[in-house]
Amino acid sequence: MVDMMREIERKYEASEATKDGGVPDLTGIGAVAGMTDRGMVTLDATYYDTPCRRLAADGITLRRRTGGGDEGWHLKLPVGADTRDEIRAPLSDTLPGKLAALVRSRVRSTELVPLVHLLSERDVKHLVDADGALLAEVSADRVTARRLAPETGEPVRWTEYEVELAEGGDPALLDALEPRLASAGLRRSAAPSKLARALAETDPARSAKKPAQGKKPAKKPAEDTKGAKATAGDVVLGYVRRQITAIVTLDPAVRLDTFDSVHRMRVATRRLRSAFRSYRKVLDRTVTDPIGAELKWLAAELGIDRDREVLTARIEERLAEVPVELRLGPVAARLRIWSEARRKGSRGRLIEVLDGERYLALLDRLDALLADPPLRPAAASPAGEVILKAVLRDYQRLADRVETGLHAPASPDRDTILHEARKDAKRARYAAEAARPALGKPAKRFAKLMTGVQELLGDHQDSVVARDALRELAVQSHAAGESAFTYGLLHGREEALAAARERELPGLWAEVSSPGHRAALRR
Repeated sequence: MVDMMREIERKYEASEATKDGGVPDLTGIGAVAGMTDRGMVTLDATYYDTPCRRLAADGITLRRRTGGGDEGWHLKLPVGADTRDEIRAPLSDTLPGKLAALVRSRVRSTELVPLVHLLSERDVKHLVDADGALLAEVSADRVTARRLAPETGEPVRWTEYEVELAEGGDPALLDALEPRLASAGLRRSAAPSKLARALAETDPARSAKKPAQGKKPAKKPAEDTKGAKATAGDVVLGYVRRQITAIVTLDPAVRLDTFDSVHRMRVATRRLRSAFRSYRKVLDRTVTDPIGAELKWLAAELGIDRDREVLTARIEERLAEVPVELRLGPVAARLRIWSEARRKGSRGRLIEVLDGERYLALLDRLDALLADPPLRPAAASPAGEVILKAVLRDYQRLADRVETGLHAPASPDRDTILHEARKDAKRARYAAEAARPALGKPAKRFAKLMTGVQELLGDHQDSVVARDALRELAVQSHAAGESAFTYGLLHGREEALAAARERELPGLWAEVSSPGHRAALRR
């Protein structure tokens, strides 16, 4: 069993002049009406990571801690400034399997080892409002840290202060408290976590890493090079890197069934595969095509869950539009049973996929691609010309497909053509999104136009899929002796909606295919 909570806190350190001065009086700031002393507690924590510190590199901490009211295993995943999601599991001698799964996309098959031991003597104060309700917890921690791997070193000590909001607390309180903390000699900690500071201060090579006197440290290369000096390789690899990072980062959220996480992970896989196909003049297809095939497989597996969510929501929305007197039989109940049965199977399958060797092997291949990019000669060319040609090539593919669809008679074959056009529009949109560092605002506008085409064709395809599902529900209903009338009514409404989208397509396409839009990309 695991529990998850959202942690919003800020860390501070004291100057030498005010070191160990204790928690300052914060009464009267905002809604703070008083401070209550909660006493001292000893926290004993061991932090785990891979020998090459893959978790720490992504700002993730995994620890086993005793002492305090929340002893156990804690996994902290960064969300934003001052914010992390903390997932807790009961105290045990070994890492709980559910927490191990949440770090698998980073750890892969590498062993987790004890990295740092932290002993903290914590002085705790509660900030309460006039009714005694908890607003925030303020603590002063006297920390002793010792590195455990690759070898045990000498301990380091420091005093750290934390201000953590109560659950549901207002982040504005943190800003309000800051001036009082600053006047007491406390400044925001340079380290994002105790682990980060412990690793930095116990690094055996710390002194060797300091820049020589009078010399500035070398600048870290920018992930994306923009402007006239950008090469096609710079732009494409920057986009590829962002999608790979998104896949790895979203893995825990998908496992936790966080809202929209499956959709966002699927989009990242599609964007990455699309980039491989659109920018084949930049990246060698002999390397990217096999990876693209695996990305297609992963997107399909993610789609089992995502498509179920979209389809169910669509049918529920259409059902809500039907007058009560036309809802014959237990329509809502049957839809719920049908949806839950599909979800149960798809959810279990998805977790099996994320735990499987095939998925982990794909992540390793993506790492290898970034470590040794398969660049073709065009990658060294200025970005603008190479990127523009790729975007226009994808646009032309879409144009040919749409023109075919517009002249095809209404039939299942036409539905298939328009579905393929939808995928072409998505590919052109993603190509334009990747092109923004090279082509600027025109690429953004072009991507917006492609999004409009994609959404119209997407609504058409969703209607096709919904009609298949409604027929399935009608068959189940009829077999159970229930009325199938309402499903037929919904089926007819979906047919009418698809026909309306087909009528809208010529006008939208006439706007999108204007020569001015393509000319704008060249400016």
